[in-house]
Amino acid sequence: MSTTFDAIVIGAGHNGLTCACYLARAGLQVLALDQYHTVGGMATTEEVTLPGFQSDLHAFGYQFASLSPVPQELELSAFGFELIRPEINFSHVFPDGGIISMHRSVEDTVRSIGRYSKKDGETWRRWAERFVQEQDQIAAWMNSPPPSLAEATSLFSRIPNGLDEYRFELQSLRSWLNEHFEAEETRLFLGSFACHAAVGPDDMGGGHLVWLFASLIQALGNRVVKGGMQRLPLALAAYLRSKGGQIRTGARVSKIVMKDGRAVAVRLTDGEEIGVRQVVAASTDPRQLVVDFLGEAHVGGDLVRRMQRYEWGDAYLAIYLALDGPLAYRAGADAGRSPYVHPTPPTLEYFSRIYSECRSGQLPAAPLMLMCNDSAIDPGRAPSGKAVMKLVVLNVPYDIKGDATRKIAGRTWDEAKEAYADHLIDLVADSCVPGLQNLILKRVVHSPIDMERAIPSAVRGTVTHGASWPYQSGEQRPIPGLGHYRMPVPNVYLCGSGAHPGGGVSMAPGRNAAHVILAELEAY
Repeated sequence: MSTTFDAIVIGAGHNGLTCACYLARAGLQVLALDQYHTVGGMATTEEVTLPGFQSDLHAFGYQFASLSPVPQELELSAFGFELIRPEINFSHVFPDGGIISMHRSVEDTVRSIGRYSKKDGETWRRWAERFVQEQDQIAAWMNSPPPSLAEATSLFSRIPNGLDEYRFELQSLRSWLNEHFEAEETRLFLGSFACHAAVGPDDMGGGHLVWLFASLIQALGNRVVKGGMQRLPLALAAYLRSKGGQIRTGARVSKIVMKDGRAVAVRLTDGEEIGVRQVVAASTDPRQLVVDFLGEAHVGGDLVRRMQRYEWGDAYLAIYLALDGPLAYRAGADAGRSPYVHPTPPTLEYFSRIYSECRSGQLPAAPLMLMCNDSAIDPGRAPSGKAVMKLVVLNVPYDIKGDATRKIAGRTWDEAKEAYADHLIDLVADSCVPGLQNLILKRVVHSPIDMERAIPSAVRGTVTHGASWPYQSGEQRPIPGLGHYRMPVPNVYLCGSGAHPGGGVSMAPGRNAAHVILAELEAY
């Protein structure tokens, strides 16, 4: 057996590294393992198209992490971590050249919405102010273990208008937007953010999610990590090493080795076993930890069966573009200055078609594409005069059963992805960026299958370690009984996005799990 460590963290994405950093800061001898060739997980940056064109493979915007104390507590700025805050947070563009932009200033956002409805602009001001008033409470909720279901439910009975608040938290996107906003353009402008979490217009909880996402960005910005999102995990890795921690990449775990009901080692796929004295924490998806690493013999058949029915949500597809120059949007310069651009028709019913097609196994005819203007915000990511960007297709089926475009013959992703990407590029060119095809120096397409092949935790081509449904949130994430980072094995923990508060770059699951672990080690 190799050297034995106090703690082993499986998965060196941003949550795994965050957990490892806090354990090492407390004096534990820590090893972080990752099967990929570099650290970062879903927060990696690579020259995937051409040399000199740095693409964020998955995460690009730095949003919920703005509520995290981690960068300050670990002094990540000393390890090369730096943020850029754009003047425009994101824009929504329409085929007629119309645009609504969320600016750094709420007054400018109100004026932008006011092009379509002055009433909606004032309504947004009130909702944005509500977030500012509740920001500390939201940050505390995110950066702490979740309350029990009983505690969370009881709270609604104790606060003024508690049942109205309960209703709001369960409202669908369509219900909330129709209740408060009159212009379809405003509803699309705000509602598009639900698609980032694969939440459809009639899915429960979508309204609250949209308010939280959009108002957080209004208040704190849609910031970008200078030099690429991977600079965040690289800074965490540097901090971990400064505390004596070690990292091994290209090391894939096959099993957690048990003795007398406790984890005593981690076995790699090549047969190597690495001993552990105190703790194993995994930032992998929860199914991989429960079913593959622990298994029925150690967690019981009932838990394995319940974990097998865990819902993953809709798959994603990404198109990485090296461009001969910046994009010229039909909607004007503000779109080109935005980290994110959402292009859609001006109708909420558009969302319904996407989800109906995707969830019936069809390739959507016109999916929502998140356009990430990487080098427009961080020019160093592309050679001088060139540009790099990414199109994230937010809702596609993992198993292709049909084709709503009526153009794609293939029924596997390896057969269909390039033809589908051709269709999507043409859609973008027709709707908002005329002549896009002529700017492309190189295009690389990653299908849901490609994502899963590269990172096994991207289960079924998803990136959030489980769907964001109300019954897979809070204490019920990933499933009832596993909602406080602990596994049935007493020294094994979950520290990734499959735990509260869920997916996205927040560092909260890793930090929360580390605090639970350290409290229990002290008690033990």
